[in-house]
Amino acid sequence: MGFLDRFKKKATAVVDEQGDKIGAGMDKAADFADDKTGGKFGEKIDTGVEKAKDALDSLDGKNDDIADAPSETGTQAPSTTQQQ
Repeated sequence: MGFLDRFKKKATAVVDEQGDKIGAGMDKAADFADDKTGGKFGEKIDTGVEKAKDALDSLDGKNDDIADAPSETGTQAPSTTQQQ
């Protein structure tokens, strides 16, 4: 098992156990960035966060670990996650 395989296995375990906290942290970071840019890039920030959440959530082949929470900006991008 190579380095990347071990990393993916550990990352998957962390996302499975702490997905709600990871998602909340990402939302908080997005809101902070949106605040610092004066809302100018709110849609792009939200889109990037949603794509990052989807990528992390699909590490185990299921989209069930990170919940989509609306950001404070109210400009959350539509989710592309599908329950399997």
